[in-house]
Amino acid sequence: MEVGFLGLGIMGKAISMNLLRNGFKVTVWNRTLSKCDELVAHGATIGGSPAEVIKKCTITIGMLADPAAALSVVFDKGGVLEQICPGKGYIDMSTVDHETSIKISQAITSKGGHFLEAPVSGSKQPAETGQLVILSAGEKALYDEAISALNVIGKKAFFLGEVGNGAKMKLVVNMIMGCMMNTFSEGLVLAEKSGLDPRTLLDVLDLGGIANPMFKGKGPTMLQSNYAPAFPLKHQQKDMRLALALGDENAVSMPIAAAANEAFKKARSLGLGDNDFSAVFEVVKDLKRSS
Repeated sequence: MEVGFLGLGIMGKAISMNLLRNGFKVTVWNRTLSKCDELVAHGATIGGSPAEVIKKCTITIGMLADPAAALSVVFDKGGVLEQICPGKGYIDMSTVDHETSIKISQAITSKGGHFLEAPVSGSKQPAETGQLVILSAGEKALYDEAISALNVIGKKAFFLGEVGNGAKMKLVVNMIMGCMMNTFSEGLVLAEKSGLDPRTLLDVLDLGGIANPMFKGKGPTMLQSNYAPAFPLKHQQKDMRLALALGDENAVSMPIAAAANEAFKKARSLGLGDNDFSAVFEVVKDLKRSS
């Protein structure tokens, strides 16, 4: 199967490379074309625009940074809509709000194309090893057609029904993750300020009922102030903002998520947006120092 791929950020590059390693032919596009070079060295071909990729491939996947980028790739000159037609499928793996996903779906299907939203849960390392969790919604026929690729990309693909449900699920998951990271950061600081070894805290947490891969993986690097980006903080803050908007829409009070969002915003103001989202730890440390 030949698959198109639009957007070669941290996640898009890792997913594309994984598809290549598993025998898929991949045609890639990115606004900064130099980001395609490593993939070309591993056998990918380059499309000059999203429209060119759509024209060449039966199924094309998009993984863009935010709603504005996701819309731009579809609607701008040289975009997906110029070549989408019956027999062509577009799968959007970007993390966006459900209104954006529905708008893209309506545009694709109005041209006779097929659409699936499929945001993923997981960051760089799971993307490299095909261990993402895929939250699909939209046209079941496209889901079934693409399942061989989805099974390479992820360890589990969910089909959640109508377009918008995948976007909503992803925002709920990332909202919970952002809140957890803030609480984890506060716990590490509290342990140290109380005279405890935070490394021992990590061991205790890993043996208890709240053990989880995020604490186990991020804790040691946070204590070393190592924030090499697996999931950039600016994207985590974007997801918190979108999740809070979903809460507003559904009249759900979310004071913990709102506080976590403020911490991520503060981190962005300190120039930490391109670091891993665990860099919010620096904000918590600064607050404790200034109190």
